[in-house]
Amino acid sequence: MTETILLRMPQVEKATGLKKSSLYQRMKEGTFPAAVRLGPKSVAWKNHEVNQWIESLPRVGQAEADID
Repeated sequence: MTETILLRMPQVEKATGLKKSSLYQRMKEGTFPAAVRLGPKSVAWKNHEVNQWIESLPRVGQAEADID
């Protein structure tokens, strides 16, 4: 079984290359994993869900092939 590590916003921003507003917009659209609530003003993301999202992104070569 894989150990679940919780990532805070700065870690998620660094891992994804996205800023807070983009992450929350994608969460709202359902295209990014939802955060888990740690407290009244504290959230985090499960590392394996963030990693799965990153792995699901198309490669540059794939994106260019889709454009043609």
